[in-house]
Amino acid sequence: MHTVGWDWGSQRHAVTVLDESGATTQRWNLSHTEDGTTTTLRRLAAYGDPAQLPVAIETSKGLVVDRLLAAGHPVVAIHPGAFTAMRPRWGSSRAKSDAFDSFMLADLLRTDAPHLRFLAPTEPTTLEIQALSRQRSDLVAARVSAVNQLRALLEAHWPGAARLFSHLDSDISLSFLERFPSPQSAAKLNPVTMTAFLRRCRYTGGKSGAELVERLRQAPQPASRIGRHTVTVLITTQVEQVRALVRGIAGLEAALSKALDEHPYAFLFRALPRVGMVNLAQIIGEIGPMLERGLTADQLAAEVGMAPVTRASGKVHTVGFRHSANRAARKAMTHFADNSRHANPWAEDLYQRARDRGKRHPNAVRILGRGWLRVIHACWRNGTPYDPAVHHAKHRTPPAS
Repeated sequence: MHTVGWDWGSQRHAVTVLDESGATTQRWNLSHTEDGTTTTLRRLAAYGDPAQLPVAIETSKGLVVDRLLAAGHPVVAIHPGAFTAMRPRWGSSRAKSDAFDSFMLADLLRTDAPHLRFLAPTEPTTLEIQALSRQRSDLVAARVSAVNQLRALLEAHWPGAARLFSHLDSDISLSFLERFPSPQSAAKLNPVTMTAFLRRCRYTGGKSGAELVERLRQAPQPASRIGRHTVTVLITTQVEQVRALVRGIAGLEAALSKALDEHPYAFLFRALPRVGMVNLAQIIGEIGPMLERGLTADQLAAEVGMAPVTRASGKVHTVGFRHSANRAARKAMTHFADNSRHANPWAEDLYQRARDRGKRHPNAVRILGRGWLRVIHACWRNGTPYDPAVHHAKHRTPPAS
């Protein structure tokens, strides 16, 4: 049996193939091009069935990993920190080269394969939901930043517009700023024209035109010395950015909704308490790949970051926060667990009992999240959708005797 070590880089890669005795069979470098990747996969195929030729690499994602998995190779992702800690195994010298790194990866895989975790190809539909969900999260963060920048501009140059509507990124607020991008452009605005504008924009906020005009009049007057034209350009440009982000988020949410309707896991978890469409997509996209790898419920809790880390040595025994975890999965699960306690008696009881034991809110939410992960794992393992009635029946508190 042969093992492969792949030292990857942004421009060039180094690959080493070892036989079962640890002798180097082949070693070569390749460029990060389609020709380099195709040639390397062809050379590896010369060793026989790709399923019998595992590859060790210092990353768990990216083009190289995807191509190796698609070709059928078992892939082991070695954490760079763990790999650095193991370097003394091959000598005390601090010399480093890509070729020798690929040799060490192959040798580590040859000797420690039973203790290493192999990556498993994730279902394409799960990857699609993960990609859509993550891009939505990125755009939401960008929207928050863009709205804050817009608010700062308005406070400096057009304070009245910043206080007119509840949300600066709402359609009515953006439409108002597009129509009146400076104080001077709204100088002749009166209740009649404001009412007509609201009607055209189909405003449903419940405030009359007269009330909104009065808000503008009561707002502080700007003291900016920047000219009207420049203020108009600044505000109009920022409004365009916010509008584009809002439109992009809406498009991603529509795509997520369609992807969830077609995903085989959605029917398993859709009945979870207060799990909205976005949070359901996050759970499937981030936790779904872990379920597909066949993790146990305890392993799942550890990877999601819902389980603590115990350190026991001699007289020292500590239980602490687990920093090494999938942060996106932890964020999704924490959000769901915290929401669920407001709509599910079992969740509220589990959370409250943790609080009664002196746990702080974040810790109690993680305890609740660990309980929900057991439920999610059982639903996925049995192929049974979550049923609140069945769950409550199993966890109903017996009457006091």
